[in-house]
Amino acid sequence: MKSNKNSDKSNESQLLRGALLPTFLIGAIAIAISSLFQGLSGFYGALLAQFIVIIYFIIHILISRLARNLDPISTMALALFSYFAKLFFLGLFLWALANFTSRDAIDRVSFGATAVALTAAWLGGEIRSFLKLQVHLPLPPKQ
Repeated sequence: MKSNKNSDKSNESQLLRGALLPTFLIGAIAIAISSLFQGLSGFYGALLAQFIVIIYFIIHILISRLARNLDPISTMALALFSYFAKLFFLGLFLWALANFTSRDAIDRVSFGATAVALTAAWLGGEIRSFLKLQVHLPLPPKQ
């Protein structure tokens, strides 16, 4: 009998693994390019963007794992709370970055460009992983 390696792993862990690889790859490239063109401030900007994007999306995966067995109303409430909390803390972080760090220490262009590239890489990897999953959704009974 042939064993499927993926059957032992949750959907969330497969999505996480599928998203982390392209994100780290693009992150390494972005850090190298930012360091080359902007020096140490570009390195810090790109590194900080990678940290923020990965934390943001890992929280999303953890919330989906928590909501796996909840009823639809609780799932929606948890998703909305998670979304607004992440949005609030991201805004707070960006405010703190703008007000408490100098442009010489953290390059804003490197941060922004890296964050956008990493977000696209994460979502692309997650979509690719999702399409590989064999998710079977129950169909409503015929009446």
